[in-house]
Amino acid sequence: MVDIPEHLLLRTAEARAKALGITVEQALAELKGESAPTKIEKEPEVLDVSPVEKEVKETPPPPAAEVKETPPPPAAAVKEAPAPAAAVKEAPAPTKTNGKTNGQIPAEVDFSPETKVTQRLLTVVKAKPIQKPASEPVDKVNTWPHLMLPEFISLMAMTAFLIFISAILQAPLLEEANPNITPNPAKAPWYFLGLQELLSYWDPQIAGVMIPLLIGVLAFMAIPYIDRNKDNKPSKRKYAIMLWTFFLAGAGTLSIIGILFRGPGWNWTYPWIDGVWFDDLLDWVHFE
Repeated sequence: MVDIPEHLLLRTAEARAKALGITVEQALAELKGESAPTKIEKEPEVLDVSPVEKEVKETPPPPAAEVKETPPPPAAAVKEAPAPAAAVKEAPAPTKTNGKTNGQIPAEVDFSPETKVTQRLLTVVKAKPIQKPASEPVDKVNTWPHLMLPEFISLMAMTAFLIFISAILQAPLLEEANPNITPNPAKAPWYFLGLQELLSYWDPQIAGVMIPLLIGVLAFMAIPYIDRNKDNKPSKRKYAIMLWTFFLAGAGTLSIIGILFRGPGWNWTYPWIDGVWFDDLLDWVHFE
């Protein structure tokens, strides 16, 4: 027999005593072979154990002569007795010593630490196909009847309006123009009266060249680059509507001044006092 050092034998006895639930002296005696090893069997876990069954298990067996006289406990008492929660025993967990497990290991034991995984839903991402099966719908209508029918109705309405105006307004031809006699005031057609009104304020180089070039050409050409909104709804094109309103209000104001408020010598007059000095209105505008 190989002699084991005393300190190793003592450490082994302590580990065995801790695993089997006995004293260190008993474990040391078992290792030295002085007494029979004390074997503690692990009782199977019983979930439903009645007090009667527990009492039957813990009662030591009587002698052979008394076994026949003692009647077995009634089965009804065993079934009817409720199982207390304290009847369930928990076996001590096996311990590890120097990387090795002492004691009996149950068949199904999970030594991994319990981890609580908490998951939180951030968002739901809908899967999209690589190639769309159909194109997205666009705001398009057919030319006929959605476009042609309103345009045809507008054309007929404007034609009827022009015929009515031509019937009630007198527009006679004047005498032949005399180059030796210049009419006073000499007014351009209505669509040029705004430009003629500008000439009364600034030099012809400014009013006749620079302003029409900057506003009439360059400014209008720059509008698509300044206002890049592609929406065709008027409620969402406020910037474009504002630019057009300024231009229309300016041109209309200058034309009205040239038609009604300019008299001989291009002086300021009031139509309700001095009359209207515009040939196209002389026959049907009267303030008397």
